[in-house]
Amino acid sequence: MIEKTSQDKKGASYMIPMIVIGVIVLIIVIWLISSYNGFVTLRNKTEEAFSAMDVSLKKRYDLIPNYVETVKGYAKHEEQVLTEVTEARANVAGLKVDKEVLEDPALFEKYQQAQAQMTSALARLIAVSENYPDLKANEQFRELQVQLEGTENRIAVARNRYITSVQDFNAYSRQFPQVMTAKVIGMKTKENFKADQSAQTAPKVSFE
Repeated sequence: MIEKTSQDKKGASYMIPMIVIGVIVLIIVIWLISSYNGFVTLRNKTEEAFSAMDVSLKKRYDLIPNYVETVKGYAKHEEQVLTEVTEARANVAGLKVDKEVLEDPALFEKYQQAQAQMTSALARLIAVSENYPDLKANEQFRELQVQLEGTENRIAVARNRYITSVQDFNAYSRQFPQVMTAKVIGMKTKENFKADQSAQTAPKVSFE
């Protein structure tokens, strides 16, 4: 009887550490799953925001040829500005735009630079158009102005949404214990737009 009791005590002494270890492992697994799900949610929001922004940028891209041709008909002496816009559009056309852009700093930098160049060139073209009253009175031009204004506003909203979503994702990934999860699953912080005031400000479209 005494020998059996001793064996029971030994068995219990082994069981307690195993139970503690099991509980710790279970907590770690639940923590990893919870953190991972948080990463997935924030990542999806970032990708959706980027996609919405890119849709608006592509809309602007599609509007530019007609806009340039219309301005060209009235502002034939503004060849340099028209060329700058055309070249900027060509640079945007050469961009590779997919989820890989969000993970590759070099690709994202090219994306940002090309879009900033497009915004800057378009702003100069809009400013030039203000010098031609006949152009501003053209019905097709005014219609293009309306479409462009709406597109620029959507770009600004979508861009701010993307910036905020990336800030949330990166802040989450730097917090403890998420920073440990990020290392385990290989989750990296995402690239965000740099503080470039000219790129953040949409070209002003005037109807005066």
